[in-house]
Amino acid sequence: MTVQDIRAFNRFYTNVIGALDYSRQLYAPYTLTESRVLYELAHSARTDAADLRGELSLDAGYLSRILNRFEEAGLIERTASTSDPRRRRVTLTAKGRETAALLAQRADESVGALLATVPPDDRPRLSEAMLTVRTLLSDGRPPHRREDVLLREPGPGDLGWIVQRNAALYAAEYGWNADYEGLVARIVADFAEDHDPHLERVWIAELDGRPVGCVMCVRDEAPATARLRLLLVEPEARGLGIGARLVRAVIDFARGVGYHELVLWTNDVLAAARSIYQRHGFVLAAEKPHRSFGKDLNGQDWRLDLHGTRE
Repeated sequence: MTVQDIRAFNRFYTNVIGALDYSRQLYAPYTLTESRVLYELAHSARTDAADLRGELSLDAGYLSRILNRFEEAGLIERTASTSDPRRRRVTLTAKGRETAALLAQRADESVGALLATVPPDDRPRLSEAMLTVRTLLSDGRPPHRREDVLLREPGPGDLGWIVQRNAALYAAEYGWNADYEGLVARIVADFAEDHDPHLERVWIAELDGRPVGCVMCVRDEAPATARLRLLLVEPEARGLGIGARLVRAVIDFARGVGYHELVLWTNDVLAAARSIYQRHGFVLAAEKPHRSFGKDLNGQDWRLDLHGTRE
C-alpha cells in the first residue's frame, strides 16, 4: 500500500458519503467541522473547550471562533468549570440540542440511503472492513470509546434481534437450551403487541450503526412497580460501560414516570449483570434454586426503592 492508495480511498469515500456536497443541505447552515463540534457536545461527557480541541485536533483560535458563533446563535452556554476555574465548560442549550438532533437525523437518512444500496449479505463484510480500518489506524488505542455508543428506541427488526441474540449468547456462554429463547420470545411479543409507551420502554445500544445491547422496562403485576428485563451486551462491546448505561436509563425512566419500585429477576451465574445491579443500589430480596433452560440454576429477585437515595 502507498500514500496514493490511501489518498485515492479518501477521495472516493468523501464523495460517497457526500462530505463535500453542501448542495444537499446535509450540514447547512454549518460546515462539516461545526457539525462535528455539535455532535461531540451532544454525545461526549467531555464538554470543555480544551477537551474539544484535543478530541478533534482543532486549532484553538478556530475552535474559539466556532464556539463564539454557536453562542451568538443561542446554541451553547459557556461557564467556568467547577473542577478547574481556568477551564470553560461548554453545554448545549435546548436550541443547540434540537440543532444537533436535526443534523444527526440528516446524517442518519443519508447513510441509511447509502446502506440500502448494499446487499444484506454483503453488510457484515462491510462492517468488518470498516472495523479493520479503524483498528489498524487507531495508533494502538481502542477503536471504540464510550461516547461512540448511542442509546435509542428500537427500530424495525430490533425486537427480533433481541430474541435472536439472547438465545444465541446464552446458549454459547451458559449452555441454555431453546426454553430460554421461548421465554424471551414471549416477553418481546407481549411488549410488541400491547404496551403503554408512557410507562414501558425498550432501549437499544448502538455502536457503529448496529445493535450491541438492549434492556426493557415493563409494568409489573405489583402496583407502582416496574420490572427490568432482558439486559444484554454483546461480547465485543463489553468494557464500554454499556450495561451500566442501560440500567441507569431504566432507573431514570422508571423514576421519572412515577414508579415507586423497580424489580428484576436474574440468576446468580450472571455475575457481571449482578455487579451492575448492586452498584446501582439494587438489593437482593429472595433467591431460590430451580431447573430451567436445561440447567440447575439459582434464581434471584432484586429490588430498588426509587424513592430512596439517588445517585
